Amino acid sequence: MNEEILVGIDIGGTAVKLGFINSQGEILKKWEIPTNLANAGNGIIDDIWNSIKAQLDQVDIKNKTILGLGVGAPGFIEAKTGYVYVAVNIGWKDFDLAQKLKEKSGLPVFVENDANLAALGENWLGAGEQADNMIAITLGTGVGGGIIANGKALNGENGMSGEIGHITIDPNGYSCNCGRKGCLETIASATGIVRQAMDYINDNGNSSIAAFYEENGKLTAKDVFDLASEGDEGCEAIVNNTMEILGLTIANMCTIINPSKVLIGGGVSKAGDHLLTKITTAFEKYALPRIQEACEIRIAKLGNDAGIIGGAYLVKQKLKQ
Repeated sequence: MNEEILVGIDIGGTAVKLGFINSQGEILKKWEIPTNLANAGNGIIDDIWNSIKAQLDQVDIKNKTILGLGVGAPGFIEAKTGYVYVAVNIGWKDFDLAQKLKEKSGLPVFVENDANLAALGENWLGAGEQADNMIAITLGTGVGGGIIANGKALNGENGMSGEIGHITIDPNGYSCNCGRKGCLETIASATGIVRQAMDYINDNGNSSIAAFYEENGKLTAKDVFDLASEGDEGCEAIVNNTMEILGLTIANMCTIINPSKVLIGGGVSKAGDHLLTKITTAFEKYALPRIQEACEIRIAKLGNDAGIIGGAYLVKQKLKQ
C-alpha cells in the first residue's frame, strides 16, 4: 500500500518545526531545527531541505509518496505565489520562499502566513471542528491572527488579511515593530505583557513584582500570570487590562465575519481557563448580543503542532483544487 505523506513546515523566529503527516492528519514524525538568522535568513531554505532529506533517510519511506510541502512563515505573504514581502523576525525581504523551496525539493510547495496555517490546522483537527467561519488568535512573542471565512483562509488583496496584531488599540501607545504606535501586539503578546510589567515596576519600586524581578533578574509573561493568580495586585491589573483589550478587539472583529468560534493559541494561551474566563467576560460585555450568541471562545488544542498540521492540510486542500 503506497502511503501518501504531506510535509508540514512552520518557520518561526527561533525554531523551524517540521513534520511528516499522513492524509488523515496523523503525525508520523515531527522534529525541529533552529532558525538560522545569519545572513538575513538566507540559509534557512537549505537547512530545511537538508533536514527533511536527513529524516527521510531515517524513516522507512520506500513505499511512501511525498505529495508536497505546506509552509508557514511569519510576515507579509502573498499566498497565491508563496512570496514573502517582509518577515521582520527572520530578516527576509522580497523573498521568493515557494520558488526557492520548489527548486530545492522538486515538489509542490504552498505557503501561508504562519497564523493562517495554525488556523487551518486547528480547524481541521483541533478546537475549530471544521467551522465555516472562525478566527484564530496566536498570542506569542507577537500577536498573530488567522481568519477562516466560508471554509477558506482569508488572505485579502496582498496577503494582509487577519493581521490582528496590528489593529491599533491606542494611537498614543507603545511603538510597534511595524513602525506605528499602539498595535494590539504591543499589549497582548508575551512581550507586551512583560513590557506592561516593567512599566509597573518602574512606577512601583516597592511592589512584590518589583521584588520578584530583583530576585530573579528576569520576568516572563508566565510569571505575570502566575503572580496574578496568587493575588499580586499589580499583575492582576496587568492581566485584567490585557484581557479587556483582547475581549474588545475580538468583539469588534466578530462584527466583520460573525464566526462560530474564536480560538486562542500561542504560548500565552497556556494560562488556560484563567485567561479564557477574562477574555470571554470582556467579549460578552462588548459584543452585539446576536454575534455573541453564535460564537464560542475556546483555547486552541493542537499547541505547537497546529502549524505543521495546517501545512499538511494546505497541501491537501491545494492539490484537491
